[in-house]
Amino acid sequence: MKTAVMTASWSADLERCTLMCESLDRFLSGDWHHYLLVEPRDEAAFKPLEGPRRTVVSEADLFPGWLRSFPDPASLGRRRIWLSPFSMPLRGWHAQQIRRLALARHVEADMLLSVDSDVVMVRPYDPEEMWADGRMRLFRVDAGVSETMTEHHDWLAHAGTLLGLPETIAPAPDYINTFIGWRVDTARALLDHIERTTGRNWVRALISSRAISECTIYGRFADEVLGGEGHIASDRPLCHMLWFRETYPETLEGLEMFMRELGDDQVAVGVQSFVHHPMAEIRKLAFSVTP
Repeated sequence: MKTAVMTASWSADLERCTLMCESLDRFLSGDWHHYLLVEPRDEAAFKPLEGPRRTVVSEADLFPGWLRSFPDPASLGRRRIWLSPFSMPLRGWHAQQIRRLALARHVEADMLLSVDSDVVMVRPYDPEEMWADGRMRLFRVDAGVSETMTEHHDWLAHAGTLLGLPETIAPAPDYINTFIGWRVDTARALLDHIERTTGRNWVRALISSRAISECTIYGRFADEVLGGEGHIASDRPLCHMLWFRETYPETLEGLEMFMRELGDDQVAVGVQSFVHHPMAEIRKLAFSVTP
């Protein structure tokens, strides 16, 4: 099986992305190629990471011409906003999700493996292990979205609108992680389905709301439109994530506590960029994990 690994990133995460690339080169096996999906102004910064198995792709080659980024006046130009005639201003995390979905129509592969910039692989892994008898692992935690997780419910509702499904679903599943696979044929079928259902270009339909979760859209499509065809659900994340600053002390001891909770079957760790652990400490602990 051929795997297109994809990482949507930006210049502020370049150091983290560099470590992620090093870990992929060290631990990822099989037939894969890595695509770094960036804004045009960040291409030069990421070009040194290119190689035989890695290509930098500009979002200008993925987005329609009417969706472009500009300096955000609210941040005095330090950040960017994405403007179009068809939506409210979008943020970088919206643009990154659009890039990942768009790549499905631009690569020839069996699987898209989405790996975030803040992920570090810690053990050897072949993405072909996600496949069994022609079906691919779909990350899904049944009833993983509680009543208090209002943002998740907004994502589920927008996914329902795009797919022609009910906005609410109970119990609500959680499809979100930072190291997950999508079938390329399913991702392409998803974009086609959005266009048939909404009568609009899929990007235009997607950005009609800013409550976007590409993992949720793919998950609901695979489960509720396709009836799970071609997929095997699994609630075990391959990446052990540190999502919130308050979970552990922001010290070396806190990072060690997090690392001790890595499961035997997990192959990567992720520390959100707003959790303040030095990259040198993350690298040292991640690369000292027993295979």
